[in-house]
Amino acid sequence: MESINDKSIKKMCSTYEDEEERKHFQRIVSAFKHYKPHSLQRIRKTENYLNSLPSHHQQLLVNYREHLQQVRMCIEHNAEIIKLITRGAPCIFENVSPPNDQNESTLNPRPILADQEKVQATIKQLVRDWSIQGIDERKTCYQPIIDEIIRQFPSEHCTSSEINILVPGAGLGRLAYEIAKRGYRCQGNEFSLFMLFASHFVLNKCREVNSFKIYPWVHQYMNNLCSSHQTQDVFFPDVNPSDLPEDAQFSMTAGDFLEVYNENEHWNCIATCFFIDCANNIVQFIETIYKILKPGGLWINLGPLLYHFSDMPGEDSIEPSYEVIRQVIKGFGFIIEKEQTQVRTRYAQNINSMLQCEYNSVYFVCKKPNRLTAIDITNELDTNGVHEQNFLQMKDNMS
Repeated sequence: MESINDKSIKKMCSTYEDEEERKHFQRIVSAFKHYKPHSLQRIRKTENYLNSLPSHHQQLLVNYREHLQQVRMCIEHNAEIIKLITRGAPCIFENVSPPNDQNESTLNPRPILADQEKVQATIKQLVRDWSIQGIDERKTCYQPIIDEIIRQFPSEHCTSSEINILVPGAGLGRLAYEIAKRGYRCQGNEFSLFMLFASHFVLNKCREVNSFKIYPWVHQYMNNLCSSHQTQDVFFPDVNPSDLPEDAQFSMTAGDFLEVYNENEHWNCIATCFFIDCANNIVQFIETIYKILKPGGLWINLGPLLYHFSDMPGEDSIEPSYEVIRQVIKGFGFIIEKEQTQVRTRYAQNINSMLQCEYNSVYFVCKKPNRLTAIDITNELDTNGVHEQNFLQMKDNMS
């Protein structure tokens, strides 16, 4: 089995000549590096207000003050984990110089709030993909896809290692990992550098079960039933990512799905989970999926329609309903084999929170029709006893 380091993250490109791409890379690294000062600033703001309250109020909030100190320690611990994650960032791409500690403040003296929220979301994604606490979400979101792949491509009827499966929007890679673990040739694709940094760390640097600890809910200041819920720790990874079969074929690619994948009829199966609504133009996603699937290939999807670019400043977006999307899917030629609505799913949800968010997602399995050839028609007509003269006429009509 080739090393995880060789197969987990492929180079997005040989050089980073485009200055905008270089700046984007540095911005994301800087966002991770600003995690600690940005998060502690939130603590200081609360403490300053607490200190301004009447003394008898402060006396009643002694436990709360102690809790804020615990939150501070959790943030400082998370910052150490983030250092480990960003330490491996330059290994993902060639010829990229990330910001060092000396010039860090000059790059983004005021880090973009949205980037800090993505850093926090990445920490919570570790729970969803690589912790025991994420099992329920993975069972709901990943397991139906895995079960369908096994049903459609059973080992007794095909060679699993010859089945090419693509997982766009792979996040931290757990779904793609689980598919590869079952013997299929699987490749995950991810565009977000936040996710790529974290997935690279898990897949390449984590070699023992539950060897690292994070505090994923430490930034949730509201809707806490108990103070301890905010400072609850979570260990990861719940499995050894290197624990794959000797002949496992598993890789991750970085880049825009629409730009990376343009080879026609290459994949036997494409599995999308919480992905298709990440497009400005969802129709282009569907068209690309159809194009790169082999005839007879399957598209398995599960997720909501959040439409990430909707109402985002500077971004264009269309937001068709599932009813319309269904028409588009069939319009491209897909055959819908399975379909289920109102599938209750969650995404990186804190189960202890007083506020619970849930999606009524859509699950479907689509098939790209097999290409009819003259031999196919011959076999079908012979089976049905059609006269040879009629078959010859059909061949003439095809040419």
